[in-house]
Amino acid sequence: MNTANITAAYELARERYAAVGVDVVQALETLSRVAISLHCWQGDDVVGFEGTDAELGSGLAVTGNYPGRARTADELRKDLDFAYGLIPGRHRLNLHALYGEFSQRVDRDEIGIEHFQGWIDWAKERQIGVDFNPSYFAHEKAADGFTLTHADPAVRRFWIDHGIACRQIASEIGRQLASTCINNVWIPDGMKDLPADRLSPRNRLIESLDELFLQSLDPAYIKDSVECKLFGIGSESYVVGSHEFYLGYAITRQKILCLDAGHFHPTEVISDKITSTLQFVPELLLHVSRGVRWDSDHVVTFTDELQAIMQEIVRNQLLNRVHIGLDYFDASINRVAAWVIGTRNALKSLLMALLEPTEQLRRSELEGDWTARLAIMEEQKSMPMGAVWDYYCLQQDVPVGIAWIDDVRQYEREEFSKRDTMSCHT
Repeated sequence: MNTANITAAYELARERYAAVGVDVVQALETLSRVAISLHCWQGDDVVGFEGTDAELGSGLAVTGNYPGRARTADELRKDLDFAYGLIPGRHRLNLHALYGEFSQRVDRDEIGIEHFQGWIDWAKERQIGVDFNPSYFAHEKAADGFTLTHADPAVRRFWIDHGIACRQIASEIGRQLASTCINNVWIPDGMKDLPADRLSPRNRLIESLDELFLQSLDPAYIKDSVECKLFGIGSESYVVGSHEFYLGYAITRQKILCLDAGHFHPTEVISDKITSTLQFVPELLLHVSRGVRWDSDHVVTFTDELQAIMQEIVRNQLLNRVHIGLDYFDASINRVAAWVIGTRNALKSLLMALLEPTEQLRRSELEGDWTARLAIMEEQKSMPMGAVWDYYCLQQDVPVGIAWIDDVRQYEREEFSKRDTMSCHT
């Protein structure tokens, strides 16, 4: 695409936005400071590098058999490097505990910072932050669907120790990178059919979490979050860590609450929960995903809900209290392209929110002129945001428009063709 044409279109767009009181330059400066946390598990179908044959399970499923899945940490880092190069801005990495680099079998209650030093060195070289997650799935001690809430104290002890080890790792990641690491706890615990006792597992979960979080760690290095869920495959009738449970826990313990866009009923949206929950918890972590009929973790697209999420953050000046991460996995398409599509859509939605005449909207609402409020919101949808986005990509030295797909195709031919054919996921 011609650079002069991109710049000319941008200048015209800047004038259009200025006419409604929007400073495009300031919007782009703000956008450039936002770091989206890319999820490592999109690159390898949530397999990890433990070298075991444990089934994914625990309500998680990856479908598709697109060639080129990363099989090693080096391959995954190479794929991430390539993806980052197609996304404007400087972004983070979200790492799960099962992605440590293990020269020999190490069980999850014994993992240490040495297993993640390669990731830290890689991130330090690129000047990016890293977030972390304990892995409470794909393990023989999670085969029956229970971890921190297990009725067997020995199993529960194992998973508590895993969580404690992960907090130590996350804290050291934050210290070495001089960037606070968000350590997010999600567990799959629940039941397929109606339980006879909903209370006892929740009592055990409170006890396990309290012990897991017992040690005070420097908040400059680590911040803890807890993630709720409505249901999963195999836990359709009962999930111990429901929204109500974790909302109460996060409020009483002042933890970050993680809201996943796919973890609620199809008629619920997390955009409507942001300002409510932030009345009572210090910060939010968002896992931006796209559920189709259920929590199916599809690649993030430029949907009304994605735009609404970003509008809520921007309209209420919450960028300093909301951490944005992605959480989906699709093996039916090029995995690197999935990262690029989802992250660029998240950034486009954020840019659209930043280009909104928020003060006009607030003034109209305060004055009771709801007609003007709706009219302004609707007119915004046809404003030349695309021209500003193209200019931002040009400014950030990444491909403009769909041009990035050619780079992905070339990378696929040169890199993916070297990798063995992957087994089919069903």
